[in-house]
Amino acid sequence: MAAATSPSAALAAYDSSRLTLACIGSHSALDVCLGAKRAGLRTLVITAPKRDKTYAHAFRRRDDGTGCVDETLMVDHFADVIATSVQQTMLEKNSIFIPNRSFEVYAHERHSYDDIERGMLVPMFGSRRLLRAEERDEADNQYRLLEEAKIRYPRRLAGPDEINGLTLVKAQHARVNFERAFFLAANPEQYRKRAAHYLASGVVSQEGLDRAVFEEYILGPTINLNFFWSPIIGELELLGTDTRRQTNIDGIRSLLAVDQAPLGAAFAASMEEAGHIAATLPESMLEQAFEMGERFVAATRRLRPPGIIGPFALQCVIAAGPPKSFVVYDVSLRIPGSPGTKYTPYSAYRWGAEMSVGERIAKEVVLARDSGRLSEICT
Repeated sequence: MAAATSPSAALAAYDSSRLTLACIGSHSALDVCLGAKRAGLRTLVITAPKRDKTYAHAFRRRDDGTGCVDETLMVDHFADVIATSVQQTMLEKNSIFIPNRSFEVYAHERHSYDDIERGMLVPMFGSRRLLRAEERDEADNQYRLLEEAKIRYPRRLAGPDEINGLTLVKAQHARVNFERAFFLAANPEQYRKRAAHYLASGVVSQEGLDRAVFEEYILGPTINLNFFWSPIIGELELLGTDTRRQTNIDGIRSLLAVDQAPLGAAFAASMEEAGHIAATLPESMLEQAFEMGERFVAATRRLRPPGIIGPFALQCVIAAGPPKSFVVYDVSLRIPGSPGTKYTPYSAYRWGAEMSVGERIAKEVVLARDSGRLSEICT
């Protein structure tokens, strides 16, 4: 096809009978690919060196119809997805790009969000204007969206001198630029001791500490509410719920106190994601969850139109009551990272069968295609 001048122009020129779902080969790509396959759509995964065998070999589509990845496209770095030649390949395949967290992280390593929003001419499923809102230093970020939606999130402190009770410190990780380092402190003195330890161990830098976020620590179990807002049917769905497994935090939780003690000050907590577990809610909390999700969708429409399209997640702590209530500590404004949400019952309650987030995205694409409304789900 001719070079596209805008995502909308590209979408208008597509052969909608030959759509491809494209994504970065990380995070939730396989979930997207299986969903696309089941919906009769083709798949293209952008891969990088030492990250390609999962897609190009292990889960490639075979001649017998098994597997779910139709094609892969190798790039030197995931940020190269913005390159003209890579975009042209996607455009020629009538691709709708499904942004995930890895796309945000790796593309943003080399490109500003302005460059990503303007330079990505391949139509994106969902709102490209919302990707930047996950960053805490952006205007109208997730905190502003939560405030607009009147959703409770942990109280923020101005700095360490305000610590008066258990506080979670979130600082940029010194060695992994897309991860944060976390530690707890109950008072300013404890903060200084723990900050010095993390600084000496190289986990954080002084710059990272200077820009750290301080939040009250909410006691309670964590739960991710994985929602889907459909412009095509005009409805909010709860696709599933899950909780996270996190590297050495989960490891130390499995130790008895007597075994934890020898670690002492040498222990540096890491909350790096290592997987997800399906987890259900009591039905008495479902109405509260839906009301919160609907307020959030409405807030994104007001502050960053067109607002939420498709999947998003409110990552919550369930605070003790009575009554129990959700406190949102983080937001995902695109496909969440857990393909296991289908193993909770909520999508089946709605659709009659379990459905993963990737399957629901593909279903929305097909519904939009068949009703001539692709422009309502792509930006």
